[in-house]
This record gives sequence, C-alpha cells and structure tokens, in this order.
Amino acid sequence: MRIGHGFDLHRMELLTEMPGLELWLGGIKLEHDRGCVAHSDGDVLLHCIVDAITGALGMPDIGQLFPDNDPKWKGCTSDVFVTEACRLMREAGYEIGNMDCTIIAQRPKISPHKEAIRANLAKMLGADESVINVKAKTHEKVDSLGENRSIACHTVVLLNKV
Repeated sequence: MRIGHGFDLHRMELLTEMPGLELWLGGIKLEHDRGCVAHSDGDVLLHCIVDAITGALGMPDIGQLFPDNDPKWKGCTSDVFVTEACRLMREAGYEIGNMDCTIIAQRPKISPHKEAIRANLAKMLGADESVINVKAKTHEKVDSLGENRSIACHTVVLLNKV
C-alpha cells in the first residue's frame, strides 16, 4: 500500500474582468461568476488528485510533470493530467484503494454537484464510486478562500498493489 496527499489552490477572477475563464471541478463545468486563473483549465480538484497519486508513487508533482512554462500544456484540460497519472499508477502495479477529496470554496455551493463530480472521478480513475469521496467546506469568509477570490482542494489517496 502507498498513501499520497495532494493540495492545490487557484486564484479566481470575475468573468466580467477576465472573459473566457471557467470553473471546472472534477472534470465538471460549474456555472459561477468567477473562473480559475491557470495555465491549463485550472481544475483544482483534478490537479490535487494528480499530486496525490504521483505523491503516493514517489514521483514529481504536477508542476514538474506538466510545467506551466511549457506551451504544450497551455489551455489543456486537466483530464489529460489525470490520464497520465493513472497510466503511471498502473505501470507501477497499483490501483486506487480509496480516495478522499475536500474542496474548499466559499462559493459556489458544491453540494449540488458532489455526486456528479464523484461519478466523473470514478470514471476517469477507473475506480468504483464507492472508493471515491468528495466533501466541501467553506472558509468561513476568511482570507482569499473565504472572500471567493480563490479555491483549494486537499486529496488523500490509498494505492493498493495489484
């Protein structure tokens, strides 16, 4: 067994100030008045999951594997990063035992989207939904997270040897 932890945070900006931004979580596009500023699509949950998986494997983080100064990743959808992390996981002889994700955002409310996100994650990761957990917390209106100027995520993953 191997355990990995991932963390990610992205700044969010108003769509009126930066048109074209979007808010993606777990491969699901959410309607919101803000979007993530990032080199890729800014899916904080998927980035966090990649770091958890590669961390469990003792490999470099998402920034080293998919550097934001490499133009080939500009505007990339984060499912590409997850696919690569899963390939590395399977090549090393592991599968997901379980995964626990906590999204931290003041807005939008995540609860209405949790089941869709969970189902999409299970599909992307090739895992049963029963081993994927998605939770959401606010930041009690404290700092950039609580002021809806950023969004963050923590993920813990247990990998089992196949």
